[in-house]
Amino acid sequence: MYRFLLTRQWVILTLVGLVLIPVMIELGFWQLHRHEKRVAHNGKISRALDAAPVPAERLTAPGRDVPDSAVYRRVTAKGTFDPEDEVVVRRRTNSDDEVGFHVLTPFVLDDGKVLLVNRGWIPADGPQTAFPKIPAPPRGEITVTGRLMGDETSAASGIKDVRGLPDRQIMLISSGQQAHALGKKVLGGYVELTAPRHGDSPQLLAEPDHSGIGAHMAYAVQWWLFAAGVPAGWIVLVRRERKDRIEAAARAAAEESEKPDEGETADQASPATA
Repeated sequence: MYRFLLTRQWVILTLVGLVLIPVMIELGFWQLHRHEKRVAHNGKISRALDAAPVPAERLTAPGRDVPDSAVYRRVTAKGTFDPEDEVVVRRRTNSDDEVGFHVLTPFVLDDGKVLLVNRGWIPADGPQTAFPKIPAPPRGEITVTGRLMGDETSAASGIKDVRGLPDRQIMLISSGQQAHALGKKVLGGYVELTAPRHGDSPQLLAEPDHSGIGAHMAYAVQWWLFAAGVPAGWIVLVRRERKDRIEAAARAAAEESEKPDEGETADQASPATA
């Protein structure tokens, strides 16, 4: 009763199942690796935010990328803000998903180098073609503290670096582009300001979320359950097919037994013939 497994339909069904099992197992491991990567990323952010602040020039330098191990590290710098060369970053949202600008202000260090400081978010109240009104930064020499971030790229952020924007407006924060525009040595990356803060300053950016781990582990388990369900489903289908074939064979045998045999048919027909 299992010879039906050699039919074309069942051979194809079995082969499809054999292909699906390893594919689903691999998809489960892919989601597991994403879960592990997310956990490791959250741990890196947590350690960076908990570490004591260090001078920014220990972790970055002009013309260099910020090392991955230094991203989100709290850093300090001493110098003065240069609002004359301030620019705004377009199409940025705050914690309430309101669209506005990030305010990027050069911070001139004691040795003449420049550290780009993202002072926070302001709303886009006027036309997008006009330079928005920005609260002035603190005057004089101060010490700032913030989170060190790497240069933004279109590949990482998904934001297109549009050219031909209105004056003093940019799409991505790039220390290389700002070094070219300012004609000065600019430290790689930039800093998201956390202190100091005064009353009318831009809205400081929130700490990166490093508490959630997503649903990757649940997806991994789900794929593995699907993989286990393929052979279980195949067995159920085989048993159902076998049962249906047995029942069909029994009905055929019963119908055959109910038919009169040839001798009885001939005997019944003889009197009429006579």
